Amino acid sequence: MSSFMHSASVPVLTQMLSALSDVLKKAETHAAEKNIDPQAYLGARLFPDMFPLSRQVQIASDFAKGIASRLAGAEVPSWPDSEASFAGLQALIAKTLEHLASFGPEQFEQSEALEIVLRPGTPKEKKLSGSAYLLHYGLPQFFFHVTTAYDILRHNGLEIGKRDYMGKY
Repeated sequence: MSSFMHSASVPVLTQMLSALSDVLKKAETHAAEKNIDPQAYLGARLFPDMFPLSRQVQIASDFAKGIASRLAGAEVPSWPDSEASFAGLQALIAKTLEHLASFGPEQFEQSEALEIVLRPGTPKEKKLSGSAYLLHYGLPQFFFHVTTAYDILRHNGLEIGKRDYMGKY
């Protein structure tokens, strides 16, 4: 059985995280070939008040696991976000991809009407339908952080382009 909510989330998140993993591999290889300290990339940011590359990847992973978990009615796993190397970020992406693969389309049936509560019990609490959460909050947030990670690396001289960003589809 096909589910729009599954089709619009898990395969898209998987595609983009896989592409981000490939871009990170290119960055690690480039750093090694050019004798660049990997921390120069991992700590790079587009502007001083923005998160660095490593945090952008962590947040993209957080959104991916959160989107799939919430829409499937499952608990969102809590991971420490302590990755400080390319290997650590690759392990995080692999763990996130494994988590995404654990969900089948049947778990997303009726999820468009599911009530998603963000920041429960706080003054910033927000209630969204599953479809509004996916299409107007979750995916835009996820893409923002994936794009920012890509942009940080491109800005710092990594020769990547749209094909690298998009990955395999």
